[in-house]
Parts: sequence; structure tokens; C-alpha cells
Amino acid sequence: MATNRTFTMIKPDAVENGHIGGILNMITEAGFKIVSLKLTQLTVADAQKFYSVHSERPFFGELVEFMTRGPIVAAILEKDNAVEAFRTLIGATNPADAAEGTIRKKYAKSIGENAVHGSDSDENAAIESAFHFAGREQF
Repeated sequence: MATNRTFTMIKPDAVENGHIGGILNMITEAGFKIVSLKLTQLTVADAQKFYSVHSERPFFGELVEFMTRGPIVAAILEKDNAVEAFRTLIGATNPADAAEGTIRKKYAKSIGENAVHGSDSDENAAIESAFHFAGREQF
């Protein structure tokens, strides 16, 4: 059964390029309610743990370096069928393949610097939300 919450991060590239407001605007205009939000920075250990599913992949070191190079915005979003709806809103990982009107089409530069993260399942949304937000930070 689909849940009504998902997790997202605005990645360092989008934060560096001043796209926080534009991305949050696209999120709210798409009908998502922001129930938790913070500007923070991942440590190397945080990034390694968060992306541990990719630890054996050749790009893992670059991913950790990228995700720790500057601040991120972490958020929990709420909407009916949130995970699927948000995956549609962010678009394909490669912005060249992303549909018009998606966050990545508008704000991402490349597969590696693709502006936003979005949970890929209800289970991961819950895990990722708990990783970034204590219970008292989730509304």
C-alpha cells in the first residue's frame, strides 16, 4: 500500500546555484505539503551510510565527495501516493532524458549533478526520513 510521505534532498549543486526557492516552489505547486525541512551538511560518514547501497559501485567515492562538498536541504513531503508522484516530478536521473516540466530538466546539469534526490520506495522514504529527521522534527 502506498504511503503519503516521501523524502527528498536538494543536493549541493542546486544549493550552490541558488535553486532552493525554485525547487521548493515546484514541489509545493505540485501539491506536496512540506512537513519537515532543514538546511544541513552531510559528513563523509553520513554520506557513506546514506548511500551504502552503492558502496561497491565505481562511482561511490565521487558520490560521497559530491554530497559532502556543501550544504543540502533535506525535506519530508506529504501527498497522496507521495513516492510515485515525487519521482514523476523530479524526472529521470539524467536531465537530458528528463521530461519537460520536471525538476531535473529545469535545474540539473548532469547525471552526477542532478539537483535532487527522491526516495525510490515507501520503505526507503521512511528509512531516509528517519536518517535525517528525529521524530520531534517530523510534523
